[in-house]
Amino acid sequence: MFAPASWNRYATSGALVGMYIESTVQALWFAQPLLQSAAAGMMLWRKLFRKFPIFFSYLVSQVFVFALVFITYQWGSYRQYFYSYWICSIISLVIGFKVIHEIFLDVFRPYHALKDLGSVLFKWAALVMVLVAIVVAAASSVSINGPIVESVITVQRCVRVIQVGLILLLLVFSKYVGVSWRQFSFGVSLGFGTFAPV
Repeated sequence: MFAPASWNRYATSGALVGMYIESTVQALWFAQPLLQSAAAGMMLWRKLFRKFPIFFSYLVSQVFVFALVFITYQWGSYRQYFYSYWICSIISLVIGFKVIHEIFLDVFRPYHALKDLGSVLFKWAALVMVLVAIVVAAASSVSINGPIVESVITVQRCVRVIQVGLILLLLVFSKYVGVSWRQFSFGVSLGFGTFAPV
C-alpha cells in the first residue's frame, strides 16, 4: 500500500525542520566559545585581564569547558558526558560567583564601607548556598537526577538570583553610585544578568 503524496511532503518537511533545529542548536553551541574567546582576546588587547582576572579566568575556563563537554557529548559515553557536564557546572558556578564578587568590588571601590560590607555578605551568601546545597542533597527524595545533581541545580538557581539582583542593583543605583553604562563592570554584570534567566 502506498502513502498519499501529501504524507510524503509532510514527512519530508518534518525531517527538514528537525535538521534545521539541530543545525541551529549546534551553531548556537559553537557560538559560545567563539564569542567568549573574542571577549578574552579583547581583554588581553585592552589589558583588562589585570583589572578583572577572575572574569578573564571565567572566559578562558568556559572555552575549555565547552571543548571537554562537546568532546564527551560527541564521542564519549553517557557516563563520561554526565560527569564532565556536572563537574564543569560546579567549576563554572564557583568561578561565576567569584566574578559577581569581583564586579561588586569594582563598582563599590570608592566606597570602602560598602565594599567591606559586600565582602562579608558575599562570604555569608556563599556559606548559605553551600549549606542549602548540602540540605537539598541530604533531604532530596530519590529522583532521576540524584542528590548531587539536585544540589548543583539549587546552587545554580541561587547564583542566578544573585546575578539578576546585581544587575537590578546597578540599574537602579547606577546614578547614585556613579557607575557609567560605559564602564566595563556594568557591561559584565549586564551580560551575567541577562544570562541568568536562561
